[in-house]
Amino acid sequence: MAEEDGTKVITPLFLVFIAIGTTDLLFALDSIPAIFGITQHPLIVFAANAFALLGLRALYFLIEGLLERLVYLSLGLPLILAFIGVKLILAFLHQDVTRSIPEIPSPISLAVIMTTLLVTVAASMWRVRRHPEERAHAGALRHFRQEASNRRNTPEADER
Repeated sequence: MAEEDGTKVITPLFLVFIAIGTTDLLFALDSIPAIFGITQHPLIVFAANAFALLGLRALYFLIEGLLERLVYLSLGLPLILAFIGVKLILAFLHQDVTRSIPEIPSPISLAVIMTTLLVTVAASMWRVRRHPEERAHAGALRHFRQEASNRRNTPEADER
C-alpha cells in the first residue's frame, strides 16, 4: 500500500502480493485431503501443509516446462485422487461404522501413488519421444484424438 495525498491507496504490487498469498493458501488447502489419504499423524499433516505453503507454487513454476511433456498426467492424477477418495471413505467406514470394512495401509497407498506416477511419466516420455509435437493439455485424450484425425486428413498425409 502506498500513500497519495495523505490517504492510503492500493497499488498493483499490493494486489500481486494478495494474489500470490491466495495461491499459496489454495495449494495448502488442496493438499489437506491428499495427506489425510496417506496418514492421520498430526505432525506429518502439519508438515505437509507447511511445505505446501512454502514451496509447491515455486516447484510448479520450476517444472512447468516438463509438465507440457507429461501428456498422460491428466489420466494419472484423477486415478490417484480417486484412489485417495476411496481410501478416505474406507477409513471413515472402518472407524465410524463397522470394523469389518478394511483399511488400506499407508505403505500400500504410497506404492499405488508412486506406481501410478511412474507409469504415467514413463508412458508420457515414451509417447513424446515417438511424437515430439504433442503437448499436454486439459482433456488430453480428446485433444490427441482430434489432432491425430486432423493429421490423417491433411494433404501431406495423402502424399505419404
